[in-house]
Amino acid sequence: MDWLKASATQQGRAILAGVLDPIDQTEAYLAAAKAHPDSARIFARLTPERARSEAVAAHDRAKQERRHSLLDGVAISWKDNIDSGGTVTEAGSRLLEGRVPRKDANILARAARRGMVCLGKTHLTELAFSGLGLNPVTATPPNALDPDLAPGGSSSGAAVSVALGLAAAAIGSDTGGSVRVPAAWNGLVGFKPSHGALPEKGVVPLARKFDIAGPLARSVEDCAQLFAIMADQRAPDLDGATVDGLRLMVLDGLPYDGAEAGPVAAFQDAVDRLAKAGATITHVTTDWLDRAMALSPQLFAPEAYGIWRAQIEDAPELMWKPILDRFRGGAEVSGPDYVAAWETLMRVRRKWIKEVVGGYDAVLVPTVPIMPPNAQRLMEDEAEFVRANLLTLRNTRIANLLGLPAVTLPTGHPACGISLMGHAGQDRHLLRVAAGAEAALDVGTA
Repeated sequence: MDWLKASATQQGRAILAGVLDPIDQTEAYLAAAKAHPDSARIFARLTPERARSEAVAAHDRAKQERRHSLLDGVAISWKDNIDSGGTVTEAGSRLLEGRVPRKDANILARAARRGMVCLGKTHLTELAFSGLGLNPVTATPPNALDPDLAPGGSSSGAAVSVALGLAAAAIGSDTGGSVRVPAAWNGLVGFKPSHGALPEKGVVPLARKFDIAGPLARSVEDCAQLFAIMADQRAPDLDGATVDGLRLMVLDGLPYDGAEAGPVAAFQDAVDRLAKAGATITHVTTDWLDRAMALSPQLFAPEAYGIWRAQIEDAPELMWKPILDRFRGGAEVSGPDYVAAWETLMRVRRKWIKEVVGGYDAVLVPTVPIMPPNAQRLMEDEAEFVRANLLTLRNTRIANLLGLPAVTLPTGHPACGISLMGHAGQDRHLLRVAAGAEAALDVGTA
């Protein structure tokens, strides 16, 4: 077996069985990352001293049969907007150049306490504000399936580090799709928990009312284990998970507007396989979704600009123009309009629960309605960048607006994912549903 491309849980069980040594595996990952020709485009920085120290401690615990978790000794990467104490954390922005936090983010500290190894920090879009994954200010990672294509963002380096076998899994963040888009475009599983399910302390904010950290990995089980560690709770029970007897809702209408043939065909193929595995599929269209989506310009950019306005306007020349313009778009929304938009969104959330999703185990949509575009074209054509970015994040943003947990799974068609959205606060149930769907699709990961 190529252990560098084994799932995190496979590695954890191999460490438990004495088949895999955390020190050897960590050294193998560090060597692979250092030797990869695009390493500098994927990792903002490796943390070899920390990784080796944590691996030695994990090795000792394994020998003494006192491991702290299934993933004790497993080495993963962290998006560079998640604080790591004593290590530069810049969130992909020159506005934060040289920033060194004193302490680990809460979620990283919890992972360390459960024995996980921190390999390093991965590149991202500037301040995490784009779904395409391009960042000419620091670095743009290559798409793992085709280096000429956009990697997806904003957790671009996170996804690529896993897909290329440079980390067992990765932790990213998701404000409008930033975990699920790069997971889908790089052939991985990505999980966005319910808003508020994980502590946000130590994660550089974009829009706090939507921000949430989440894992990118090779299996739903990996994501479930990582989520449990970051949430400081026991892992969900996924044994025997199946879609047989589940009620799944396909959300028609808006998720297909402007969609390309490839993602739609891949999605339909995946839905057909879920139906054959025993799931009951119902197609639903609702205008409540359109009302929620129409609020996006009044919610995301105003909060993001409100958080970052002082730093941005003190040195706007340090930012890439398309991202700068996106932030500044928030200045055009008045305070009363922002408050009114939130009032409307809360009504839509209540209607969604009462009138749309009652009785369904999950809601299905194509993760991204388009294939990953050519990265160079996006760099050269600002209008195309704006168009592609909005369309890329359109379907994933549904879960952020409604505060829902969501999982993207590979469909077996390159760069095409299927997303399952659950009920707010019912993350563990969604992960079990996703595990059943994963078994029915049986396509593996990159």
